[in-house]
Amino acid sequence: MKSRWYLVVMVILALLLMLSAGCAKKRTSTAPPETQVEVKDDSKWTPQEPAESTVDEAALAAEAEARAKAEAVQELTSATIHFAFDSYELDAEARGLLDLKANIMRRFKDVKVVIEGHCDERGTEEYNLALGERRARAAYEHLVILGVEPERMSIVSFGEERPVDPAHNETAWAKNRRAEFVVQ
Repeated sequence: MKSRWYLVVMVILALLLMLSAGCAKKRTSTAPPETQVEVKDDSKWTPQEPAESTVDEAALAAEAEARAKAEAVQELTSATIHFAFDSYELDAEARGLLDLKANIMRRFKDVKVVIEGHCDERGTEEYNLALGERRARAAYEHLVILGVEPERMSIVSFGEERPVDPAHNETAWAKNRRAEFVVQ
């Protein structure tokens, strides 16, 4: 217990010593300096002109164009054209999608696509292959009318071979009656 009191007293003395040393007043002189010092700037420094932009505008433009093309290709392949049962006629929604696809293909002249025609499982294999080809051809011909060069497109029919939905109901069959676009 005695050592605790001794320790407490020592800590208090140390604090008082620090406080008294830290609060000492500094004396300053208000008398002017005895000698005047003259400062001369003999340096020949001139501000540098800002360096020319190291950003290559052409590279930025090419990068932006590549990004736009990637987004356009994604849009081109993501939208699927759907058809009514036993039909290859393009409805208003399909023509609107084809208008969008034609705009993309007219802007990006190096994009080539394969238009795939698909059918549901009803009908014979030969009939569905022929119907799938007519569906792909309908999309192809509409794009040609809209100004897309025919040599940039090809068609293929998969008939009922590649269903999106393997179920055996009207909802699945409606999903499977389609034309898809694949960028080469």
